[in-house]
Amino acid sequence: MDPENLPVINNYLYANEPLSSEARLSRMHFHDNQRKVDYVLAYHYRKRGAHPGHGSPGHSLAIVSNGETGKEPHAGGPGDIELGPLDALEEERKEQREEFEHNLMEAGLELEKDVESKSQGSIFVRIHAPWQVLAREAEFLKIKVPTKKMYEIKADGSIAKKFNEILQKLSSPLQPRVPEHSNNRMKNLSYPFSREKMYLYNIQDKDTFFDNATRSRIVHEILKRTTCSRANNTMGINSLIANNIYEAAYPLHDGEYDSPGDDMNDRKLLYQEWARYGVFYKFQPIDLIRKYFGEKIGLYFAWLGLYTSFLIPSSVIGVIVFLYGCATIEEDIPSKEMCDQQNAFTMCPLCDKSCDYWNLSSACGTARASHLFDNPATVFFSIFMALWATMFLENWKRLQMRLGYFWDLTGIEEEEERAQEHSRPEYETKVREKMLKESDKSVVQKLETARTESDDEDDEDKLDWKDRFPGYLMSFASILFMIALTFSIVFGVIVYRITTAAALSLNKATRSNVRVTVTATAVIINLVVILILDEIYGAVAKWLTKIEVPKTEQTFEERLILKAFLLKFVNAYSPIFYVAFFKGRFVGRPGSYVYVFDGYRMEECAPGGCLMELCIQLSIIMLGKQLIQNNVFEIGVPKLKKLFRKLKDETEPGETDSAHSKHPEQWDLDYGLEPYTGLTPEYMEMIIQFGFVTLFVASFPLAPVFALLNNVIEVRLDAKKFVTELRRPDAVRTKDIGIWFDILSGIGKFSVIINAFVIAVTSDFIPRLVYQYSYSHNGTLNGFVNHTLSFFNVSQLKEGTQPENSQFDQEVQFCRFKDYREPPWAPNPYEFSKQYWSVLSARLAFVIIFQNLVMFLSVLVDWMIPDIPTDISDQIKKEKSLLVDFFLKEEHEKLKLVDDPDPRSQRGKNRSRWSRAASSAPSGRSQLGSTASAGSQHTNV
Repeated sequence: MDPENLPVINNYLYANEPLSSEARLSRMHFHDNQRKVDYVLAYHYRKRGAHPGHGSPGHSLAIVSNGETGKEPHAGGPGDIELGPLDALEEERKEQREEFEHNLMEAGLELEKDVESKSQGSIFVRIHAPWQVLAREAEFLKIKVPTKKMYEIKADGSIAKKFNEILQKLSSPLQPRVPEHSNNRMKNLSYPFSREKMYLYNIQDKDTFFDNATRSRIVHEILKRTTCSRANNTMGINSLIANNIYEAAYPLHDGEYDSPGDDMNDRKLLYQEWARYGVFYKFQPIDLIRKYFGEKIGLYFAWLGLYTSFLIPSSVIGVIVFLYGCATIEEDIPSKEMCDQQNAFTMCPLCDKSCDYWNLSSACGTARASHLFDNPATVFFSIFMALWATMFLENWKRLQMRLGYFWDLTGIEEEEERAQEHSRPEYETKVREKMLKESDKSVVQKLETARTESDDEDDEDKLDWKDRFPGYLMSFASILFMIALTFSIVFGVIVYRITTAAALSLNKATRSNVRVTVTATAVIINLVVILILDEIYGAVAKWLTKIEVPKTEQTFEERLILKAFLLKFVNAYSPIFYVAFFKGRFVGRPGSYVYVFDGYRMEECAPGGCLMELCIQLSIIMLGKQLIQNNVFEIGVPKLKKLFRKLKDETEPGETDSAHSKHPEQWDLDYGLEPYTGLTPEYMEMIIQFGFVTLFVASFPLAPVFALLNNVIEVRLDAKKFVTELRRPDAVRTKDIGIWFDILSGIGKFSVIINAFVIAVTSDFIPRLVYQYSYSHNGTLNGFVNHTLSFFNVSQLKEGTQPENSQFDQEVQFCRFKDYREPPWAPNPYEFSKQYWSVLSARLAFVIIFQNLVMFLSVLVDWMIPDIPTDISDQIKKEKSLLVDFFLKEEHEKLKLVDDPDPRSQRGKNRSRWSRAASSAPSGRSQLGSTASAGSQHTNV
């Protein structure tokens, strides 16, 4: 039966035999095959007194027409039972949904939804925005669209042009096979949409003039500002979802990504050319990503792609530095001296009683391995990586400006961004509670009065510092507690290392591998603790941000990012900071050791220094974090959630439609996907990795290599997640990556200081320089090991700390320990020697010189690389000039049409009248001065 001939009862169009899925032209449209589904609201319903298995089967379709009001026929009969608590709550939610949907229709949207014909189940409300609504909202949101005017992008110089042509030919196998947008030489002038200037735009088809992402963005803005008085005058769909009135709200994907056949959509194209591991070697189709997911997600993947490509040169240099260490290991004099058994340096015991004297030559392997990372090339690499971080950030600013030019982001103003900001549900609830306390006036009246105030007052925060002080105090105290907890865990691992080392030293079988065993197990414990605390700290940061009650989503996101980054930064790097700067610094000396507990001394570094242990700690935590987070948290957990949701749907009581399950609608398929929760986890993972790559790169030159290998997989992993596993996110328009850039810049500057201290304090680079140029007799490192070892008279060991049953080959009178102290026969025995103060002053001098030199070079690189590419700056100026000329020309032609008695003028008047009619609804403000270009072309001239 044709749906148009069915009777309309109470504003609902019933169809006992709706169109089959095979007869439908598209699963992206209403059942009339004409109106496109721009957004979907989903909720779960339960009828009065309904019990599982007592529903009535059948198929019904309800189309709610725009501009009319009505309710569904009463589902129950005269024999309905009295409302229970759950039934009353469900009835209240139903009334709130009906009012909200009625308000959506009042705003001009058209709705379609299924009739609640079963005892319980899920209902999908499909929303369509007609042209009048799209035009009105596009003008209010100042959405830039292409005009009729096209111009040619300025070509590069002849040499640059030839170089680009050669580069494009060489890279053609790496290019994704997608339609080009910003690479073509012709561009449309763009201008904010205005209903009064419809003649500027080449509108060939109103249904396709705004793409799907823009249409869903417009509907989402309407959903966010529509009120519901029955729900305490709540504003927006987010509030209703928070109160369980609706379960989900999402735009639809453009069809299935793995559908058979040759029919192609943007989602399927993204899957084939971007979201598969088989295309890992190809460039990303950034313009198509932006078109499908919006500018915010497009900028994230552009940033991730640039970061990954910048890791290639740093990885090459890191491998060269490592190979240099391998090539020169046989020429390293200090490691040769340590491995030479003829030197016979008798070292003091590593623990009390159970530890014996030992020969330094037994640590030969550690000394040789340390040279792989502790050599002069690491100093050069540290300087290189500091400049690399600066160049990366500068190039990102340039790429951001270039993308902003092609994506029409150069004209986004703060007023435009604020127009899209809406108060969060928690903020509105807090304001209502405050109003209820301050006045006897009803909350509804109070809020209605508040909403009639001026825009300037609406922008003001209605919560003062007294309202927020408890939240701020709780946040401050909780963050301090979490940081103290992290430090306590680090200390706990230190105690574990000390006690385990002492226990293993008692057994002869395990005594030889004490240091390796303790180091490896302690690092694994640190890794497990870091992974667990990462998840806990993420949840705690979110909870702390909620109790602060930020007004807007942007403020909420920024505060959440800062808290989560601070906690996760401390969590990830605390064990590494301990090994780099604190381990072995507070040991004391033989005869006067520092004890943690009775009989347990503070641990000290290996004979070759702490740099090798720092390298092991850094590599295991970095690799383990990346592998486990990628494989378990990003792949395994979503699959488990999907399986759990599928099992829940199968076991849920209620009727199932076998025909419908064979041909599910697109909104059913998307409802089964994971909801999009934001980009914060993706950014956070990469920012922490950026810290591993830059902060301690002097101790682990191979960090960029492992980061590069991880990111090649990470790009495709994130791509697959967005295309296949997540509901389609709302397209968010933004001109930059926000607070993440400031965090990156801060890490880059902090890395200079950290690497300076790693080279000066943790490595032996400075002691070797001091010895070679101040104490060496022949200007070489011969005798360096003996120079760094002090003497101790074993007769001065405290009672009860001497080795029991010493089996050392010879009688020991003096033992050696690594430190710069006066010998026992000096006037001031065991005091710090002149060499100690010389090395200390050289270390401080190196830190100051290194820091200022690298900072100067970074500023120089920053100054030499302009933030805005010259060609983009010229194109923006050219666009402004062309836009003015285009306006004058169009206005002149419009006047000629009005004055010309030619029949064409009648068509011009008709078009003018149609334009005025289309602009009868409330219009937004548009400014001529806000100009930019169109990145993707919707129409052709």
